[in-house]
Amino acid sequence: MKNSEIIAVMDLGGQYAHLIAAKLRSLGYYSEICDPEDDITEEYAGIILSGSPALSSSDEDEGPLFQLLERNVPILGFCFGHQEIAKHYGGRVIHGLEEFGPAVLRIKGKSPIFHGIPEESIVFMSHGDTVVEISDEFSEIGESYYGNSPVHRFAAIAWEEKKRYGFQFHPEVDDSIFGEKMLDNFASLICNLKPEWKTENYFPRKINDIRQKTGDKSVFALVSGGVDSTVLGKLLIEALGPGKVHMLHVDTGFMRKFESESVCKYFSQEAGKNFHFRDATIEFTEALVSIVNPEEKRRIIGELFVKICQEEMENLNVKDALLAQGTIYPDTVESGGPKRARVIKTHHNRVPMMEEMIKSGLVIEPLADLYKKEVRELGVFMGIPEDMVYRHPFPGPGLAVRLLASEGKVDCENMVLIEEQLNSLLEDGEAICPGILSVGVKGDLRSFEYAVLLKNVTDEKKLKSKVPEFVKRVRQINRIVINKGRDFKTVRVREAKMISRRIESLREVDYLVQSTLDEMNLTGNVWQFPVALAGVTVDGKDTELVILRPVMTVRAMTATVPDLPEVFYSTVRDKISILDPDFIICLDLTTKPPGTIEWE
Repeated sequence: MKNSEIIAVMDLGGQYAHLIAAKLRSLGYYSEICDPEDDITEEYAGIILSGSPALSSSDEDEGPLFQLLERNVPILGFCFGHQEIAKHYGGRVIHGLEEFGPAVLRIKGKSPIFHGIPEESIVFMSHGDTVVEISDEFSEIGESYYGNSPVHRFAAIAWEEKKRYGFQFHPEVDDSIFGEKMLDNFASLICNLKPEWKTENYFPRKINDIRQKTGDKSVFALVSGGVDSTVLGKLLIEALGPGKVHMLHVDTGFMRKFESESVCKYFSQEAGKNFHFRDATIEFTEALVSIVNPEEKRRIIGELFVKICQEEMENLNVKDALLAQGTIYPDTVESGGPKRARVIKTHHNRVPMMEEMIKSGLVIEPLADLYKKEVRELGVFMGIPEDMVYRHPFPGPGLAVRLLASEGKVDCENMVLIEEQLNSLLEDGEAICPGILSVGVKGDLRSFEYAVLLKNVTDEKKLKSKVPEFVKRVRQINRIVINKGRDFKTVRVREAKMISRRIESLREVDYLVQSTLDEMNLTGNVWQFPVALAGVTVDGKDTELVILRPVMTVRAMTATVPDLPEVFYSTVRDKISILDPDFIICLDLTTKPPGTIEWE
């Protein structure tokens, strides 16, 4: 394929850079990821500049873009890319006027890039810098607002004659309702391309890639039983045949109820005698029992997986095999894999030990440039049963990243200040900051900040719409959850370790939630439904905060909270109360960003 038929996406380190390319391919336009410092000798049909964790207002990481912006080719920038385009041609960018989450885009004037788009639509924002002036050559073609907030100018700009466009928002994420149409307009109306790329083109490319990388070697695949590892296993067998593919399932002690039994049943049929099982409950629970820091927890889990895998490969006399992982792109970008990306949370398959093995050529990851949506499409194409392909994702570390640990230390003065600030904004309910920290993402940067619990809320739907505004206006918070259980007066985080009793409690609560979804035919209404436990003291008594986290997404780079019937929550509450009447049950109302899907 010629460069003149390809749209180049310049990866500036933003969380959604590869998502841009994936969206274009899904629309039928082939796109590839490039580094702005690469020596690009041929002109592409068009160039898109991604977002970035860098600050345009501080002139960070702008050097490589100067020559690029002088090229005679259509260029479209998102977020940081938008800011750099405006600034390069004489505009001005400041730090401030930040926006996170959904906003309303109001189109001003006419532009081919907005062909077929209604005057107002929902778009997705995640930025701390803002364009406040543009040069005379540019026109303002869009502004944004949400709720009762002031209008945010220069949300979209254009220099039609030179084919330069900038969006402050992210059209590539699924939350931007007409984002795909905008990308289609850029590709077809501005870059003059035809939609001729097809998803099934992945299959022969992946098969050839696996065969080239493995040569005469066999592979040893870690399979958790999730969607990614299931598709990985099938793809490896299709490429190499069952004789050259060994599979290992490790029970870490943090699996869901009955999960390992079902995984073993499926993969023993697929791989036969080359399927292997290891019960490593003792190793994992002993290694994690006193660990509090989420990053340290993920590192330990990842390194234990590698150690156990190497032991099994030695025992089975296949130590020269290549290790295969079902890594997908969100794992890489959230772990800070791309050169300019920042670490949000290190995935277990991206710990330093694994990174060294990858650099040494000892690991293959056939799915590493795909998102969950593309992985599922590939699985369906290969004939994997749809109930397996479309099952809810389950993280490799399992329940370990949903069992929150704490030393119980709290900054009372800071927590009181957060409560006062949020209560001054609330029209409904009362805010309590228990001192629980969670991982989030703000403007392509990691956030490790407080979750706030609201009680006595009477209008949940109205509150939900205000969560982005609250997180923006109250510093040091990245999540808002509401009480869905019994009443209480005070709640504070306590010292809590990763002990067996807490693990079993989480396993049972998780099972109650998942089985209730199935019983009420609601499993298809959510993409994933993590359940987390946090150790707290409620009205002077030690117990657990049960955090319900339903999410709806397509590629896991952004997520919203779906509306489930209230009878579901009341049923879950009643079941959990039988398990332990002291548990406090709450619902996480936070989108991604600013929250991540998992709490750790």
